[in-house]
Amino acid sequence: MPFKKTYGIDLGNSSIKVYSFFRNKSYIEKNMIAYKGRKIIAVGNEAYEMFEKAPADISVNSPMAFGMIANLELQEITLYCMMKKIDRILGAGSDMYFSVPLDMSPIEKRAYYHVANGRWLRKNRVYMVEAPIADALAMGVDPEKNEGSMVVNIGAQSTEFSVLTDGKIIISRKIPVGGRQMNEAICSEVHKRYHLQIGTRTAKRLKLVLGRLGDQRRDARKVVGIDSISGLPREEAVSAYVVNDGIMNCVNEIAGEMKTFLERIPPQISYQIAKEGIYLTGGSTRLPCIDNYLASYTGFAFNLSDLYETSAVMGLEKIIRDRELKKWAVPITQRKL
Repeated sequence: MPFKKTYGIDLGNSSIKVYSFFRNKSYIEKNMIAYKGRKIIAVGNEAYEMFEKAPADISVNSPMAFGMIANLELQEITLYCMMKKIDRILGAGSDMYFSVPLDMSPIEKRAYYHVANGRWLRKNRVYMVEAPIADALAMGVDPEKNEGSMVVNIGAQSTEFSVLTDGKIIISRKIPVGGRQMNEAICSEVHKRYHLQIGTRTAKRLKLVLGRLGDQRRDARKVVGIDSISGLPREEAVSAYVVNDGIMNCVNEIAGEMKTFLERIPPQISYQIAKEGIYLTGGSTRLPCIDNYLASYTGFAFNLSDLYETSAVMGLEKIIRDRELKKWAVPITQRKL
């Protein structure tokens, strides 16, 4: 009988995170795939290196969109390639714990089931854990024994607000604003101010280096882009003011939606949230000073997690390793779908 293996998997929008119980280690790789027609050219980090550099006949993108599986076949290939890097012999009948969005339809659940039981990965048992629960467990919040906790995850393409109390999520909201929209806003600002076209990868680097919410520094970085008028490559020094203008539009939208969301919460739960602070996580929270900016906008204190995009997979690790926490994992079978 082959050795049964257990994995915690967070597909994510930007990167796949996998925890292997057998190896007791977490792995992270870009959730990207490069293909030409039916031919797969590169997967993972290798595909990301081709992003915005590949010729027109080669497509490079993520199989995920706004936290959901957008292309089932490509997502299965991407996950399979990552699993093979972790364990050369995958075996049959592994237990796979997926971090999944809230309120999925049966069709969306079927997509997750088929990712683990398709053409390349087979005979695996699938368990689903709601993403806010996984984030909460990773940050030390006990969803069952609390009077009210709020978890905010700012991801690559979306931001999700969730309130947990008495062992359940009582209210949740997802908006289509995240790190990718910030990068695109920076590209738009640079094009408007300097008549220079840059890629989202360059914009992301500018965001992390120059982005300072509420702390306007006189700083600049040189970038190379395409001149909008001549069509030739040109070097330009991009100011921190321009970068922050692009970021602010997205962050203000997140903050405004968060404030509206907080107004819908019952007063007694809102009091408890204000008392312990809002838990903030997600890959886009790497943006410097984002917790302080959101605190000044909403009037609530924030607990910024240092796990960033790995919080969900760390929560899955806790569930896999602690038998008492496995009640948060819901088994999914083909018959139930």
